[in-house]
Amino acid sequence: MRNSLATLEAPLEHVRALIERAAEAPSLATLADAAKLSPSHLQRAFRRRYGMSPAEYHRARRFGQFKSALRKGAAVADAVYDAGFGSGSRVYEHTNRLLGMTPASYRAGGAGANIRYTTTSTPLGQLLVAATAKGICSVTLGANDKELEQRLTEEFPQATRERVDNGREEWLDAVIARIASELGWSDRAAPDMPPLDVAATAFQWRVWEALTRIPAGTTKSYGELAAELGKPGAARAIGQACGSNRLALIVPCHRIVREDGSPGGWRWGVERKRALLAQEERRIDSKAS
Repeated sequence: MRNSLATLEAPLEHVRALIERAAEAPSLATLADAAKLSPSHLQRAFRRRYGMSPAEYHRARRFGQFKSALRKGAAVADAVYDAGFGSGSRVYEHTNRLLGMTPASYRAGGAGANIRYTTTSTPLGQLLVAATAKGICSVTLGANDKELEQRLTEEFPQATRERVDNGREEWLDAVIARIASELGWSDRAAPDMPPLDVAATAFQWRVWEALTRIPAGTTKSYGELAAELGKPGAARAIGQACGSNRLALIVPCHRIVREDGSPGGWRWGVERKRALLAQEERRIDSKAS
């Protein structure tokens, strides 16, 4: 009988910890031995648990450090070695998939990247969804299109940004339809989620993945989520990971509240957060009645 993901929690967390501490990515065979699983079983289980393979997890952790250094103005060569990469060629080998652009381009504000985006009206305000050629890079809420487009410009000031009409971009339309379906704004079935093009640290990915497991209509405190992740003293780090989320509503960081149950902040506005939590609670109650 195959082990459920719940019974694999301890060995998977052990593997994740090994990856976190490793300067060089451990081989799949080494990790499988540590978890007492076959390599293929570990690969499948790790991907189900964390949304990526062990090797991808290790790269994402490094790219989070690398991206931060670039945004602070570090030279590409310095950022490469500070993040633990052995050579620049290893960075460029994977950079298109993780950043959607070259490292120098990201440091230059997205120079050379092509970003397509659209906006739509929702009960929470205007919603902007943007994508590179590799996947969804931004989902944001705001009062109007001008505000949302300004934010996109600030994140990628040198990128080529092209607005597209509804129905002309499959990935953008799929995200909008998925959000509308999951939040009860539409009766249509939710389409599959497109690929993502968001670089983050491994810890941020862990927090975001854990957020997606919080059922609609319920909340958890920063401390509760930290304890669930095996890091009871990391409530502040949980808050920082939520604050770095660029995928509004896709990664439901609005379901995290303060220890006293009050909503706390939300990068897209605390009033929107209150309205969204109340809407989710009403929807769950209506289904139960």
